[in-house]
Amino acid sequence: MNIIIWTIIICLFIISFVGVFIPIVPAVVAIWIGFFLYHFFISSEQLSVLFWVVMVIFTIILVGADLLTNRYFVHKFGGTKKSEWGAIIGVIIGTFIYPPFGMIFLPLLIVFCLEIIEKRPVKEAMLAAVGALAGFLSGVVAKIILQFIMIIWFVLTIFI
Repeated sequence: MNIIIWTIIICLFIISFVGVFIPIVPAVVAIWIGFFLYHFFISSEQLSVLFWVVMVIFTIILVGADLLTNRYFVHKFGGTKKSEWGAIIGVIIGTFIYPPFGMIFLPLLIVFCLEIIEKRPVKEAMLAAVGALAGFLSGVVAKIILQFIMIIWFVLTIFI
């Protein structure tokens, strides 16, 4: 029975990385299901309260990664406050429109349009839009790193 549960847990962890690029797949939910499977079917004693608290913190950071990095980079690339919020809205809506491309291109398009509406020169509007792209890419990197940390912490907690 343990072999089947471990196989499912490993598959869920792999699926979580697929979820970084295809947001329809709930990446962090897959990781949590793996944790719960281990906790309820293999050992309910090994995962400490500290483990669960840290995983909740990482989960909150993971959920906010796309939103915060998009906003941050739009600001860094000279975008207006409206564009910062437009990037966040674009990520949220883009998640449901042809993922992952919707998450990449919708914030870029929204930021560009908002900057043009604000009567910013095309060059500046495009630079702010590129900030949305940089935000998406850095969010992907952040999520991959955080998911690796979560999984490694889990493995170390179990085997050490």
